[in-house]
Amino acid sequence: MTRKFLLATVAVAALSATPALALDVTKTATVAAPPATVWKTIGQFCGIGDWHPAVEKCALSETGGKKVRTLSLKGGGTIVEEEQSRDDTGMAYTYTIVESPLPVSGYRSTLSVAPEGSGSKLTWTGSFQAKGAPDAKAQEIIGGIYEAGFKGISEKAK
Repeated sequence: MTRKFLLATVAVAALSATPALALDVTKTATVAAPPATVWKTIGQFCGIGDWHPAVEKCALSETGGKKVRTLSLKGGGTIVEEEQSRDDTGMAYTYTIVESPLPVSGYRSTLSVAPEGSGSKLTWTGSFQAKGAPDAKAQEIIGGIYEAGFKGISEKAK
């Protein structure tokens, strides 16, 4: 019995030490504007202050050679994000969250634009772990942020 108990204890300890699997959220939207027009609207890293309805203002800085944006949210709160990569030709950038009140950790996201018919297809993907909230709730919050952003982009990119 002792050996079985020991093996079970070791197995539980090993599983609890395993990092949580990443959650993924991907949202897409079609915008009735050419890709170049959409990229002009969203391509600047701090441009999110002009098109996302939850962002009151964006302040751009640099740390260690990387662009950092500090987002002041309407109603209070601050999110600090760092640009990890940018492809102006491919119309995409990837960023991570450094500080945030959102219920996520290890957040990494890419926002991209591609041609679709006479308009554009936006794709916003994120990978993260839930922090302080159930997985489904964290995914719902991030998905809502993306969808609100798409609405703002559609209104601005004309």
